[in-house]
Amino acid sequence: MTVLPDDGLSLAAEFPDATHEQWQRLVEGVLRKSGKDVSGEAAEDALSTKLQDGLTTRPLYTAPETPDDIGFPGFAPFVRGGSAAGGAAAGWDVRQRHLGSDPVRVNEAVLTDLENGVTSLWLSLGGPGGLPVDALPRALDGVYLDLAPVSLDAGAAYADAARALLRLYAERGVAPEAARASLGADPLGHEARTGEVLDLADAVGLAREAAAHWPGVRALSVDALPYHEAGGSAAEELGLSLATGVAYLRALTEANGDGDGGLGVEAALGQLEFRYAATADQFLTIAKFRAARRLWARIAQACGAPDAGAQRQHAVTSPVMMTRRDPWVNMLRTTVASMAAGVGGADSVTVLPFDHELGLPDAFARRIARNTSTILLEESHLARVIDPAGGSYYVERLTDELAHAAWEFFQTVEKAGGLAAALRSGLVAERLAATWAERSKQLARRREPITGVSEFPLLSERPVEREPAPAGPSGGLPRVRRDEAYEALRARSDAHLAATGSRPRIFLAALGPAAAHTARATFTANLFQAGGVEPVHDPVSVNAATAAEAYAASGADGMAVLCSSDALYEEQAEAVAAALRAAGATTVFLAGKPGTSAGAVDEYVFAGCDAVAVLSSVLDRMGVAS
Repeated sequence: MTVLPDDGLSLAAEFPDATHEQWQRLVEGVLRKSGKDVSGEAAEDALSTKLQDGLTTRPLYTAPETPDDIGFPGFAPFVRGGSAAGGAAAGWDVRQRHLGSDPVRVNEAVLTDLENGVTSLWLSLGGPGGLPVDALPRALDGVYLDLAPVSLDAGAAYADAARALLRLYAERGVAPEAARASLGADPLGHEARTGEVLDLADAVGLAREAAAHWPGVRALSVDALPYHEAGGSAAEELGLSLATGVAYLRALTEANGDGDGGLGVEAALGQLEFRYAATADQFLTIAKFRAARRLWARIAQACGAPDAGAQRQHAVTSPVMMTRRDPWVNMLRTTVASMAAGVGGADSVTVLPFDHELGLPDAFARRIARNTSTILLEESHLARVIDPAGGSYYVERLTDELAHAAWEFFQTVEKAGGLAAALRSGLVAERLAATWAERSKQLARRREPITGVSEFPLLSERPVEREPAPAGPSGGLPRVRRDEAYEALRARSDAHLAATGSRPRIFLAALGPAAAHTARATFTANLFQAGGVEPVHDPVSVNAATAAEAYAASGADGMAVLCSSDALYEEQAEAVAAALRAAGATTVFLAGKPGTSAGAVDEYVFAGCDAVAVLSSVLDRMGVAS
């Protein structure tokens, strides 16, 4: 038996606290080994990650940096949840979205979803390709409306759609207190999407009717998705949702022209449901939903109803992050996003099917979407812990910083005259466009990688085909996608393949043994495949004597890339590049730091280069039509 030395310390004694300065010195030592001679705050800065909205993720967070005003679940400021029990009783509401104009097909999909785990429905009505309003009863045939809440999305037809649903409740004998619905009136959101200005009067009328006769029905939706889909950041999405909510509160609480008084503040607050995007950035998404509740609680407090400020939240997995290439990866993205939304305290979660960007989802895609929430709730038990992220120094600090950034933008919009004025003046569009332009640079440089698109693309992937979905509304803010620049490049490659029978090719001239060239050859192959350019790496290694023959056999379209270590570049780059040019290569790239083997090569590819610009230029020079 081992006898522990008697040094006067009990095994149960607390370890001495390490100081921040001690940790910094350890970090400095590690960074010096990697060639970075920095100290103090600079050492932490070297390990920090800059986010949008001026936020920064630090490498270490400690208790003194944590806000102390987060409250308790179910109590103002509602950071930790809108109800005291959170989702512990039944989990979050699994809300499936249904598109299409055929009420019979919609009904079949609705019933299948409700039989297999979905707990509420989100129906798209009106407009081109949407479900006709008068077909709503057929689409909901067989649905127990007192058990399955219904959320409507009808754009400019929201009033007709809402009254059709309320009429259906009455016809089927649903008691007013048993009805649960979101009527989806969102005139400002519709204006953001389409540019069409709608009067708020119908929305106010619906809210008054719901408040008077339908206690479980919310008339208005504050949909922040138009701003997220236009390229807005998390803080901008939150700030604009606040501006929308405040505009609706003003309209609901004001007396109308007939002399009727407006709703009380508490009743008006109860008529709003907020919709936010959930992305695969899990911590930012968790912080966003927590910050949204805190911000809305501040609005409610300013209106004199602090205890009624529990924001009702509907999370939708981000359409912006969904890809058309390798769409199977979307399952991973939506899993992380829905997990983050649930952990962040969203009341309802919609997981978009993985084929969302390809057209109308098939039965398999809808099944995977609904089962995502089922697995998170029933197998991972995420809802059984109230506010599982609460107390995390990082999450609490990020929530606080995001809330302050969003409040600042909200104040900017209010100073501009409110959301309606900010939309019509172009302030919102200009701000979101600037944000998206900056993010596009990160995407182009692959600082924000897209798995299956900008990283690890598969050119031999068989395309997934779906029936076209109805065209969405247009005319207002644009809709952006993370993959759009790479999708344009891949489309050029596809057209070239269809016209010629082969994709544009580039030859990888790998020098030396595998240990010397594998890392850069893999990097280069990924980069060029992201633009639809097929890398030819055969033979595995070449030298000055074999490079010309290998290039000629590759079928490359005038381009070659040297891939190896800096040491072998110094020894062989000049001779191999000369051999490649003699064989017909018009441009020789080098995978490595710009300036390496200067004079021997024409251009460079490296981590952080503008991949979209490089690939577009390469396709142009290969004669691939745009």
